[in-house]
Amino acid sequence: MSEPVERTRNTSEPVERTRNTTEEPAGFGLPNFSIDLTDQVALVTGASSGLGRRFAIVLAACGAKVAAAARREDRLKEVAAEIAAGGGVCVPVPLDVTDADQIVATVDRVEAELGPVSILVNNAGMPDAQYATKMSVALIDQVFDTNLRGPWLLSCEVARRLIDRKAPGRIVNLSSMGAHHYAGRGAALYSTTKAAVERMTEVLAVEWARFGINVNAIAPGAFSSEMMDGMISRVGDMTAFFPRRRLGDPAQLDSTLLYLVSPSSEFVTGMVAKVDDGQEPR
Repeated sequence: MSEPVERTRNTSEPVERTRNTTEEPAGFGLPNFSIDLTDQVALVTGASSGLGRRFAIVLAACGAKVAAAARREDRLKEVAAEIAAGGGVCVPVPLDVTDADQIVATVDRVEAELGPVSILVNNAGMPDAQYATKMSVALIDQVFDTNLRGPWLLSCEVARRLIDRKAPGRIVNLSSMGAHHYAGRGAALYSTTKAAVERMTEVLAVEWARFGINVNAIAPGAFSSEMMDGMISRVGDMTAFFPRRRLGDPAQLDSTLLYLVSPSSEFVTGMVAKVDDGQEPR
């Protein structure tokens, strides 16, 4: 595992500017950019596969102590072993984000084993894979609870503790380009919940800005993942309709994630970063 390169100070503390000048203000280096996450504790949900697995491994590679959370504990142990083999620190934490009590207990456990959570990546999600009129109430509740209620509760739990400690933090929510474009493939509720995640990101960013907590979102297009494999099996290979005729590789989200959780994005909050290779019409 390669060592991260520190380019500026290692801190998430906001830097105040009191004057309008072209001179380099105290506290900012050249360039003002760093992906050094030493001393940070990151909680990543949906970390047993796909994008979440990649996120956990990348954050650990940059120095963060990582809590990898998901329902499949056996997969989490594999992630933790891979991170440990590379010299990183990772604790596998079984978590069903639809269970409010588990959410509180999980944050308690992470803080006890790794320290206070300063980075939260709300990655866990599920598709609906049915037309709206065909969905059972049970499935509707499960999609809402996984994609929206869980991230809301977990964000609030982490933010509450950050505020109590008077500590800054970074929250990154995983949306989808489905929040902006619906192809009519039986994912109406998924698209609805992801649109709500983006609005959640915007309003919580405003509410928590004064506490130094930045809340942003990533809206990926079609990336290779377990979820995408399931979609392709249902609707066929859609890459023929993309301008570049390809799926994204999870590694192509590394830079976006690291920017949003690092000191480099201290002035960025309430943003939704669309990363889709031009796949979707604007």
